Amino acid sequence: MKRISEDVRKQVLEGSLMRAILVIAVPVVINSMIQTCYNLTDTYWLGKVGTDALAAINLVTPVQNIVINFGGGISVAGSVLISQYLGAGKKDEANRMVNQVFSCAILFACVCAGLICLITPAMVRWLGAENGVLNAGISYLRLVILDMPFLFTMSVFQAVSQSRGNTVRPMLINLLGVLINMVLDPLLMVVLNLGATGAALATIGAKAAAAGVALSALVSRRGELHLERSELRPRKNQVRQIIYIGLPTAMGSSMMQVGFLLMSRTVLTYGSQAMAAYGIGNKINGLISMPSNAMGSATATITALNVGAGKPDRARQGCRLSIACSVLFLFVGGLIISRPTISRGLVSVFSADEKVIDMAADFLALMAFWAWTNGFYNNLTGLFQGTGHTEITMLSDASRLWIYRFATLWFCESVLHLGVRSVWLSVVISNGIAALVLYILYRCGIWRKNRVKTGRAEKGKEKATDDE
Repeated sequence: MKRISEDVRKQVLEGSLMRAILVIAVPVVINSMIQTCYNLTDTYWLGKVGTDALAAINLVTPVQNIVINFGGGISVAGSVLISQYLGAGKKDEANRMVNQVFSCAILFACVCAGLICLITPAMVRWLGAENGVLNAGISYLRLVILDMPFLFTMSVFQAVSQSRGNTVRPMLINLLGVLINMVLDPLLMVVLNLGATGAALATIGAKAAAAGVALSALVSRRGELHLERSELRPRKNQVRQIIYIGLPTAMGSSMMQVGFLLMSRTVLTYGSQAMAAYGIGNKINGLISMPSNAMGSATATITALNVGAGKPDRARQGCRLSIACSVLFLFVGGLIISRPTISRGLVSVFSADEKVIDMAADFLALMAFWAWTNGFYNNLTGLFQGTGHTEITMLSDASRLWIYRFATLWFCESVLHLGVRSVWLSVVISNGIAALVLYILYRCGIWRKNRVKTGRAEKGKEKATDDE
């Protein structure tokens, strides 16, 4: 594995960019699909249990995602910092950063899990849940939030592996977790009739197993980067770097998830069927967007390694190539999935309720048709993250939800009176506007100023070109 990582880094820095993108992105796509299977498996079996249980999970999932995405800022910072140190040839600094990222992530996970458990009942009631949705939501969230330490162990392992260009091992470990989840879901939810509680227990069991394997890999001294007890104690300089790069990402992502939470509350005013349709559409659209998300991750890694090595123009070339591949894939795939017969067939897998199917198919078709805008957004986000400009991605993420989406939602609801379809349109329009704004910022060349100081990034820096 160490040899593979070195070969991938050499490919990123000197070889074919197309091959480098594929080597990094393809396992990330597969890994993302595997991770999504956690939610899809839960959604499938909960659809068999009843609409209330399905609506409950869709309602409270953004609460969990707020914590995950805030803590994800630590992983993003770690991946960028480790990659740039490796690109600059500073392996000792990279290894020290691995330990600091792990300490910060686990501490954050434990504190947040405890706090969320305490406030879960009040939070679910605030979201507007009642009766069956309320009870199922409280049971699910209180349990599933306990998987935070396991989830962040996997997140750190994935960040460390990706910073080295090795995205295969996280994929295999996540596959183990999903296979366990696929067995536990029907056993706990249907056979033992535990409903939403069973879904949470199955997820915890699966992620605990995957995290155990990931932790054993992180502590192994056979790896180029590994955990050392003497390095786990928080160090001021490294923690400051993690906060400097990671806090903007954490704030932007968590603000975006709070926006998703309020969107869920808005959707629930149209009934539990609308809430179920909203969740189904989002989950399937997440599958459609996976290749683009993976390309964005690959762009961040390629950018960080090349900028750390003093090759910013090569980083730009990798980003442009990733955008072209992502947009082409999403445009063709969107045209196919947006066909009524196909979109309806896909959503009917997750629900037998005709009204839910009608709304979910309409939502999915609209999102799929315009999914190509994510090709710009995801890869440009990766470019800015790779150079440490997480303040740009923070503002972009926050604006996409809090300004573009809610403004569009208000206009469609209050002026055009489009009902629940206002939600569908607000998602599509806000994504398009956010992608356009990020592209304008890219053209301004802000990303060229590297915010991570490795001591080598400026040396041998290629002359900036005007050919953007």
